[in-house]
Amino acid sequence: MSNFLTKRREPFQFMLYLGIASSALLFLFVFLVFVKKELVNQDIPVQLPGAFWLSTLLILASSVTLQLVSRALNNQQFALHRHLLMATYFLALGFLMTQIWGWMSLLRNNILPSNNTGGSFIFILSGIHLIHTLGGLVALSLVVYKSMKNRSYIDSFVDSVNPPNILRLKLVTLYWHFLDIVWIIIFLFFLWHSSANS
Repeated sequence: MSNFLTKRREPFQFMLYLGIASSALLFLFVFLVFVKKELVNQDIPVQLPGAFWLSTLLILASSVTLQLVSRALNNQQFALHRHLLMATYFLALGFLMTQIWGWMSLLRNNILPSNNTGGSFIFILSGIHLIHTLGGLVALSLVVYKSMKNRSYIDSFVDSVNPPNILRLKLVTLYWHFLDIVWIIIFLFFLWHSSANS
């Protein structure tokens, strides 16, 4: 127990864990408000946008490709590493675009935060997640930029064994997997409460 308390931790990783914990509490709070309102109102109908199915596939795929990025880097497959990073980046952009597509679908069906309780929670939860995703995309952009900047084998090798670069990729991967898990929970939650698909 004393080793656990006195063990030196990487400060950036520790800060990320704290950020993830606080974000998880924020999402949990919104879920609890939804459940409380549902207990009072008996039922809150939710119309899940069809675009959110595609969003889910895209963010799952991006987590897979980002996990493969580390494996390719460890195997010194630097070209594959760059291709997988770009694939992850475009899958992440696709996730953002399908989220906006889903919001537009709700608006077209006149589902607004002001006139639909279920719709308001979709906007709130997916909106909070989207803000977190934008932060992840900025961090991912820095990793992609660094990788594309060092395209020769020597530069790529030096980059791959540089501790700050290793840590950066590790933290981005960890955060992105967190975003993936949170989105799956949000999607399944609304799917369970869904009354109809758009």
